[in-house]
Parts: sequence; C-alpha cells; structure tokens
Amino acid sequence: MNGLGLSENVAELTGSSDSAGSLARMLTILDLFTEQEPVWSTADLIEALETSRSTGYRYIKTLHDAGLLTTVRNGYYSLGPRIIEMDLQIRQTDPLLLASHGVLEELVENVGHSALLLTAFRDSVLCVGEVRAPSSPANRFSRGQRRPLFQGAGSKVILAYLPHHRLKAIYPRYSAEIEKARLGASWSEFRKALGQIKKDGYLLTRGEFNPGVYGVAAPILTDQKTSVGSVGVAWDEHVRDINIEQAVKAVKEAAATVSRRLIQSQNDA
Repeated sequence: MNGLGLSENVAELTGSSDSAGSLARMLTILDLFTEQEPVWSTADLIEALETSRSTGYRYIKTLHDAGLLTTVRNGYYSLGPRIIEMDLQIRQTDPLLLASHGVLEELVENVGHSALLLTAFRDSVLCVGEVRAPSSPANRFSRGQRRPLFQGAGSKVILAYLPHHRLKAIYPRYSAEIEKARLGASWSEFRKALGQIKKDGYLLTRGEFNPGVYGVAAPILTDQKTSVGSVGVAWDEHVRDINIEQAVKAVKEAAATVSRRLIQSQNDA
C-alpha cells in the first residue's frame, strides 16, 4: 500500500473531468466480495464490471493502493486491511454505537435473550451491534449483515418511522415485497399497517427469518420522530422463561434511552 490516503487515490483516479459514474462503478467492485466468493481474479473482476481491461486494471490498482483490496496471490484479490482499520474507527466513533453503550448489555440482563442494534442502510437494514445470550437462536443476525426492510421486527419498526417522502418512493419499487410481507396490498393499506406499528411503538414477530424464532423491536428516533435504527431482542419459541410483556417494556425503554442519548449528542455537537 503506498503513502496516498483513500481520498488522494480516488482523486488520482477521477480527476476533475471524470464522471461520478466512473467512481460508482469502481466502488461496485467491493460489492462483489462476499462470504461465498471472498477471492476474485483480475480477469473475473474485469468481466463482472463489463468494462475495458485498461479501465478495470486502473480501478483495481486504485482500490489496492487505497488498501481496500489486497493481493492474496498473483492476480487474485480479497478485501483489504483498510476496511478493518475503518471498522475499528466506526466502533470507536459511530454516534449510534456510542449512544447504545451499555444499553444492549442491560437489555440482555433484563430479558435474558440476545439483543441487536440495527440501522437503515439503503432499502435494507444493517446490524451494527449485538450482545449475545447463551440461548441465542441459530442463524442469528450479526454485525455487518443486511436484511430486507420488510421482514422482521427490527426492520419493520424502522420502516414505520421513515419520513413520508421516503415511504412514497419505496412503495412503488417494492409493492410486491410489501404485500408478501403482509404490510398491505395498496398504498393506503401499507400506510395503515405502518400507522398501527407507530401507534403501538413496537412490533412483535414470529418466524419471519427462522422458524419458531420470536423477535420484538422498538425504533430509535430523531427529535423529528423519524427512525435511524431500532433495538430488539430475539428468542426461540421453545424457551419457556420469556415474559413477552416484560420483553416489550424493556425493549421500548432501551430504544428510548438510545434515542435520547443520540439526540443529546447531536445537540451538544
């Protein structure tokens, strides 16, 4: 990795006359690396980009120089060490994570089951924090994983509190998924379903990702009462010691604490 930072490398690539589309296409390279396909060859990356060899090589070199890609063997790449460095910085400075400090741990202690911290990311939700209980369900949702915006308690409570203009943009694109998620077969039904979630201030679901797994979540809200994330707990249906009323109360209190802290930190900035 050379001495240039990420911004210098990107500037070197784009220059003043290059389009934002070129930068966006370069960054899509990072989306190709998954748990199932963690290593890619130069040839396969260029083929997936559907670009010229010279442009593909230039993109790969820029990402490599920035530390976002690393060489695993000649002509083969995986995600690079700069991503690990950036993850540490996020863990230490992200306002949502800082606002949740100690809250998930207390939630697990009060309820006895695993707690999650989620945030909206594009038209999906991303797990950004977790505290596990010994009885944590299998195939658990973990930090760094994404899930649809229309499945699961943690997702749906975020959806319910999104700004009206964003919901208006989301509905036409995902009307089939929304109906499948039993959130309404029309815009009016969709709004009514979300309105009920807002009225309750939480959502309880069962088996939306894993059979027999319950989840309850409440929204993390801005001072404008729009969502930036959610707090939730999950447990297997075979667990007999769960008090659902207590779990709902604890989750709502946890989300309210994170919301209050987040708003305070923004006011103090």
